Amino acid sequence: MSHEAEATAGEIPEAPHLDFAGTTPYEDYVQADVLTHLQHPLSDDPGEMVFLVTTQVMELWFTVIVHEWETAATALRQDDLGTAVAALKRSVRELEALNASWKPLGHLTPAQFNSYRSALGDGSGFQSAMYRRMEFLLAEKSASMLVPHRGAPRVHAELEKALHEPSLYDEVVRLLGRRGFDIPEAVLNRDVSQRYEPSPEVEAVWTAVYAGDQDGELVRLGEALTDVGELVWRWRNDHLVATRRAMGSKAGTGGSAGVAWLEKRARKNVFPELWTARSHV
Repeated sequence: MSHEAEATAGEIPEAPHLDFAGTTPYEDYVQADVLTHLQHPLSDDPGEMVFLVTTQVMELWFTVIVHEWETAATALRQDDLGTAVAALKRSVRELEALNASWKPLGHLTPAQFNSYRSALGDGSGFQSAMYRRMEFLLAEKSASMLVPHRGAPRVHAELEKALHEPSLYDEVVRLLGRRGFDIPEAVLNRDVSQRYEPSPEVEAVWTAVYAGDQDGELVRLGEALTDVGELVWRWRNDHLVATRRAMGSKAGTGGSAGVAWLEKRARKNVFPELWTARSHV
């Protein structure tokens, strides 16, 4: 070993830089002080803090998942399947983390939930604008879901824009059309502000894709979408179970039908032809 190497090996590691003129670079980037002071419980129950923080964490995951799906939709529009599939795969890991957010809330008893439920007032998860943008990207469109946000002009404008833009699945189906598959004009030129309705012709296209090269890029795209669809289904079911445990069949906050409404949502699959086509392969 050279004398220079010996000297380097014997050096004591420098202490981290601790003295900053203002806030730390970490704080400037992460905004941790903002995030950790956004919690304002409205009851004296210590369990409300867990509910509040978990809900805020869910909102952050909604935000990053919307980012991934918008990235994928843009890439599909540009015939860039590599970028699209990479974004979808990232969103799968993020959906897994989102779904794990139910764990702190999944075993609430009715009495535990009731101890701070009144703090929500008319608040309800269906009023989440970022979750609504997720649903719109999944082609679950409804203009009526803009109504709760009329009092927030920026949020309302973002949702209205998302309502009238093609969903992630619309971009997938259009790409299949550009690849030479027989997609009906009624599907390609549908009113994208409406909920997507399954098409037998699109089902036939996915059947053909899955009967072909299993290593092909369209099968990889289909499987990435299927992973997303499965985790969205699990999210809805975890939401249903957590709500059923915490409040039974009582009406939900915000005037929703509670469990009955969630049961209806849990029965629906996103990207429907990806699931039904499997019966024909």
